[in-house]
Amino acid sequence: MTTEGAPGSRRLQLYCRIDIAVTDPAALTGHAVAELRAADIDWAQEEDDLPSADAELRGDLTLALASVADLSRVVDGVPGVEFRGGVCWAETGPPRASFAPTGGQPSTAPGPTG
Repeated sequence: MTTEGAPGSRRLQLYCRIDIAVTDPAALTGHAVAELRAADIDWAQEEDDLPSADAELRGDLTLALASVADLSRVVDGVPGVEFRGGVCWAETGPPRASFAPTGGQPSTAPGPTG
């Protein structure tokens, strides 16, 4: 199923390079806000408060996506593999040139190291 040009859909890049089609931005931001509200956060120790953090997620689709991406699940169920850490961020637009596959084939090169 393609979402290119679908009403309300947006294309984002989630790095460690996963090409994401957001077909329902409201559902994604609603999920991110629900996770934020359910998190055990001591707001007195934070620079902002829950209403401003809520507004920030609702106003930035890439931030909402990055906040709910769970890299540790990528290797769930893979025997002999233990997730040790990682980082994830999202950007709007097409893939960065250094991540774009060539000839329509997925890249087999290792990811960036820095």
